[in-house]
Parts: sequence; C-alpha cells; structure tokens
Amino acid sequence: MADDAPRDLREDSEVQPGDAVMGRAIRRTLAVLLMVGLLVAGVFFLFEPGPTVSPGTEPDANPTATVPPSAIPAVRFTDVTAEAGITFLHTNGAYGDKLLPETMGGGVAFFDYDSDGDPDLLFVNSGQWPWKAPPADPPPALTLYRNDGRGRFEDVTASSGLAVRCYGMGVAVGDYDNDRRVDLFLSAVGGNHLFHNEGHGRFKEVTLEAGLRSGPEDWSTSSAWFDADNDGDLDLFVCNYLRWSKEIDFEANYQLPGIGRAYGQPWNFPSTFPFLYRNDGGGKFTDLSAQSGVQIRNRATGQPLAKSLGVKPVDRDNDGWLDLVVANDTVQNFYFHNERDGTFKEMGAVTGLAYDNFGGTRGGMGIDAARFDDESALGISIGNFANEMTAIYVARRDSPIFADEAIGRGIGQATRASLTFGVFFFDYDLDGWPDLLTANGHLENDIQKVQPNQRYRQPAHLFWNARGFHQDAGFVLVPAERSGPDLFKPIVGRGSAYADIDGDGDLDVVLAQINGPPLLLRNDQKLGHHWLRVKLTGTKCNRDAIGAWIKVRFGRRINWQQVMATRGYLSQSELPVTFGLGRSTSVDEVTITWPDGSTQTVANPPVDQFLTLTQPR
Repeated sequence: MADDAPRDLREDSEVQPGDAVMGRAIRRTLAVLLMVGLLVAGVFFLFEPGPTVSPGTEPDANPTATVPPSAIPAVRFTDVTAEAGITFLHTNGAYGDKLLPETMGGGVAFFDYDSDGDPDLLFVNSGQWPWKAPPADPPPALTLYRNDGRGRFEDVTASSGLAVRCYGMGVAVGDYDNDRRVDLFLSAVGGNHLFHNEGHGRFKEVTLEAGLRSGPEDWSTSSAWFDADNDGDLDLFVCNYLRWSKEIDFEANYQLPGIGRAYGQPWNFPSTFPFLYRNDGGGKFTDLSAQSGVQIRNRATGQPLAKSLGVKPVDRDNDGWLDLVVANDTVQNFYFHNERDGTFKEMGAVTGLAYDNFGGTRGGMGIDAARFDDESALGISIGNFANEMTAIYVARRDSPIFADEAIGRGIGQATRASLTFGVFFFDYDLDGWPDLLTANGHLENDIQKVQPNQRYRQPAHLFWNARGFHQDAGFVLVPAERSGPDLFKPIVGRGSAYADIDGDGDLDVVLAQINGPPLLLRNDQKLGHHWLRVKLTGTKCNRDAIGAWIKVRFGRRINWQQVMATRGYLSQSELPVTFGLGRSTSVDEVTITWPDGSTQTVANPPVDQFLTLTQPR
C-alpha cells in the first residue's frame, strides 16, 4: 500500500553478512569496471571532450518517453534582483596568483531571522586576502537582507552584528538552542564562525565559547544542522575540502597549457576529515569527529580520504534516524549510516553511492535528495565536474542499493558538458512532482582557450519532472522559451536556494556566483495549480522539526517531503515545505512523522494556504 511506503522501505541498521558478501562482490566487479572505464574514459576525453549543450537544444533526453515541447509548462522566472533591492556583489579577492578558494565560494541562504513569517536572505562573501587587503576595511563576509513580506529586501547587515572578517564559503541555519530564533554557522577558509541569534535583529559571535574551534589550514565548505542522536537539539556536521594554505597552493602549482598557472584540481592537495559536533545544550558542543566514524582514511596510506563539498542529511532507510550522504571531489562519495548509538558507519560502496556506474570517482559538488518518482523511491542528485554527468542515484522500494539513472531519467546528456555546483529539487510548476534546478559555472576563467567546448560562465539548467505527463517519462530540459531568458543568463554559478519570497505560494530562486552579483528570480507561474505550504514547530523534538516527514494525500496521489534546510552547495533553502497539488482542489489528509517518531494527522486542510502545525506535547 502507498500509505505504508516508509515502513516498507525500512531495513535493519546493522550490516548483515549478506551485505558484506554483496560489498565484496561489488568491489571486485567495480575494480574490473574501473580499469575498463578508465581506459575508455581516457580515450574518450582525449579525442572528444563533449558537445556544448544549451537549454532546449538537447534532442530526446529521455529514452523511455518522448515529451513534446508543448507539454512543458510555461512558467516564467523574472530577474527582480535590482527591483527587490539586492545590491550584493560577491568578492573573491583574486589578484592573479590563482588561489583555489577564490573560485569555490558563494553560499546563500533563505531563512526567517526575525521570526516575522517571511524568508529573509543572506549572502556569504569571501573578501580580500589579508596579505593583499587595501588600507580600507574589507567588505563583510556576510550580507543580510530583511524581507518586507512582499519580496522587497532591505540591507540590515550594519546593525546585525554579522560583519566578521574572514574568507567565507557557506552557511547553515538552525535554532540550535531551541529559543525560537534561528542561529547561523559560517564556514570559511582558516576558521569558522558560529553566531547566536540574540533577537531584535542582532547576532553575537559565540564560536570559541561554543567549542567550534578550527585551524588556519582548515577549509570548510557545506555544513548541516541535524539531530544526529535524536535528543531534541541540533548537532552540526561540517564538510572540509582540503588542507589549504597559500604555500600549499603554490607547491601544487597547477598549470594549463598556453595559460600557465591556473585554478587547480584537488589531486595535489592533502585530503582531510569532516567535523561532527554534538550539541550538549547550554550553548556548548563536543567534537565527536574522531570517535563517531566520520573520519575515513585511505586504506593504502592511512591518510585522510575526504575532499568534501556537499552534504545531505536524509533518513535513507526510514528508521527514524538521519543519515548523511557526502559529495566528495575526485574521491569516493560517503554514505554515513546512523548506527543510533552516536556513531556512523560508512557504507558508500555497499549502497552504490560511492562511485559512478563504471566504478570511478567524480568531482562531486552540491547534493540534494527527494522522492521525485513516487512515494517509495528515493533519489539523490549530485552535481559533478565538467564532462561528468550530474548524478541521479535512485533506490527502489525493496532495495537498499542505489543506481545512477541519470541517462535514463533525462539528466545525463544535458549535463555532461556543464560544471555543476548548486543542485536542488523543488516543484516550480506546483504540479505535485519535484523538478530539478542546477547552477553551473567553470573554475577557470580562461578555460575556453584549452577546451573550446567549455565556457567560464554557464547557464542554469531547469529540468521539468514529466511524470505527470507520462508515467514512464523522466526529466525534460526546459528551453528558454518556456521559462524566459532570465533564468538561463550565463553566470559563474555556485550556491543556490529557493523560497516563497512574496507569499503567493510558488517557489522563487536565488543563484549566487563568484565575483559578481546574484540573480534573484521571481516565479511568475500562472498555471492555476493549487498548493499547500506547511511549517512545523517541534516541542519534544528540535524546534525547527528538521528531519520530520510530511505526507500529503490528495486524490490518488501521495507526496512525501522531509523538513530540511540543507540543500545544494554551501547553501540553505527555506524550512517551510511546499506541496504542489496540480488541479486538485482539496487535500484529504496531512500526516506528520516527527523526528521523535510521534505522529500527527490533520484531515481536509484548506488548499492554497500556509498551514502551521505545532507538535503536541
């Protein structure tokens, strides 16, 4: 039965003997495939780097079904950046030395910092290098905009207490002390920062007293607030990319023929470990990284293995405990299964999430997850490097194993030429089927000189989930004539996020870029589709209800979504959950499975409304 999908998906959290046998078989098979794949890939990339693909130019992306262009909904995204009052300009401080962090930042977040019910907007800046900073003060690492509720924003950075000096990367938002105010964690190069929301529009830095220390060679990227131990408060996971310093960067000395020094691949940089901090209450955290199982070493060298850029907390096996999927750059992805005792077990290879279909590693960037097919199939998308397809790993109802179905789903060929950082699922046309948006842009501004098919600035890709058109259809690349040219303006895309900025029920988008202005894109859909937005407040679980599952039943459809702000690359989207209902004018039932396992049901809520639910005590 569809209603029992989460229970049917559940599996034992311990690795059974069969899993070990399966893992060994998979590894042996992957070893053979890896040798063949590397030979084929080497020849392929030497002689055919791949075609340039623009929105709407790909032929039949999905071999399982042909979707005519007229079936793609006409939903215009309008650039309202200037109109909305956004004047932020990302600064990377580049001065010619080609230091790798200069091309890797650009986080952004939608969150309600002032608790007035509408999403505010925060941009992470990188700024000037301290040894090259001009005499005047560098720009702040963060810029905070307050939303007036109608989609117009006011810069309130000066009074917010967020003007910290650092080389910023990304952001995670969450109410870690359950005081009804959303707090901020800022990841950076050379030292991270935690800000407590004091109320009245003010934040206070509490990094050292909280115990979130990091070192001068730490380079943190994406991060996530989630309740790892189900004790009712939010713990923190932080990706670290590389051991980095200016000296290490120059020792790596990456070069491109005909260009000289360039922004390097991570191969010649030391790998590292992520951080996992347990929330002890009272504003204090304990670093559990070493004993929790998230520090993975190279079996051959004993050195750290991770080069992490994206993280997605998701309850993969529906046991009520959040797991972690980590996207790594040029090394295998990680799947950390929550063992429910304060530790995690890395099972990426066993589950099929570690590698591509040839057993190879890719340049993993941003990551998101959704039940985009039906209520029982979980999909995980990871944006990858140029000439590597964006991944769509799918696990079916009765299987713990994921397979990358990017080609069959219509994603593969369209994304092979792009370098994809930001990815997220969202229902942009409110038809009840999650769609996919990617933010793209290359690392090297002179890349076209050595790879004529590549561009530094690249357009976003919007993929419409055509499941509602045909049950065998996958995702279809949306052409500019169906969504307007603003969304597809070529940028050096990095972070991305979504929220309903103007209270009209549909989801608007922000795309951040390196060393330039963002794009704030208003969703101007006029399809007549209905919707339901749900905001949860926990009482016995964490107050943000992060990790809760919301099930909406309407007609013959059931839609599942998990409450989670962490999506994509370095970024956070709004916490309220939007359910598209298509032409349905009623909802039969909304069921909440709270993070502590308790359930709550609301019958026949009105559509086209914002539904606020508080966990019963």
